[in-house]
Amino acid sequence: MLTKNSIKVGDRAPEFSALAVYEQEFKRIKLSDFLGKYVILLFYPLDFTFVCPTEITAFSDSYDQIYSLDAEVLGISVDSEYCHLAWMQLDRESGGVGNLRYPLVSDLTKTISISYNVLNHEGKSLRGLFIIDREGVIQHILVNNLDVGRSVNETLRTLKAIQYVQSNPDEVCPANWQPGQSTIKNSPVQAREYFQSI
Repeated sequence: MLTKNSIKVGDRAPEFSALAVYEQEFKRIKLSDFLGKYVILLFYPLDFTFVCPTEITAFSDSYDQIYSLDAEVLGISVDSEYCHLAWMQLDRESGGVGNLRYPLVSDLTKTISISYNVLNHEGKSLRGLFIIDREGVIQHILVNNLDVGRSVNETLRTLKAIQYVQSNPDEVCPANWQPGQSTIKNSPVQAREYFQSI
C-alpha cells in the first residue's frame, strides 16, 4: 500500500541493498555504490507482462546514450531474482527481455517500492521513474499507472536539463528545452532577454 509520507524531489534517495541479476549472474546492489554518478531508478509492475518488456528493453537499447551522460539504470520490480533471470534468458520474440545492459533488482520484500512510495494496493510497483544526482538527491520523479509506458527520450531530455542547471546554477531550462537551445537567466531583468527573443 502507498505510504502516507511520500518522498519528494530534493530529498535524499532512500538507500537499499538487494539482490539483482546482471549479465546472467546474481549480484548484490546497493544504491550507495553509485554515488558520484546519476542514477535512473526504473520501477515496473512485474516480469512477463506486456508493457514492461517494452520499457525494459527500450532503456537497455539506449544504454550507451545513458552511460555517456555519466548515468546508470537500475530496473526494480517485486519479482524474485530467479524470475528476473528466467525473463532475461527468454528472447524478446517470446516475451522475454534477453540480455540487458543494466541490472534488474529484486524487491521481493517490497521494502524498496514502499520506501519510494510506488507500491500499489495490489502489491505491484507502479511505473515510477526517479532521477538521482551524483550526491544521492532525487531531482525528478515520474509515476505512471500500470497501463502506460514511459518515454526514454523524455527521460534523457530531463536528465540533460538537470545536468545543465546543476552546472549552470544561474540559469533555468524552459519547457521542451534541448541541449544547445536558449535557457533563462535566473533573475527578473535578465529573464526578459529570453522572453523577448521567443
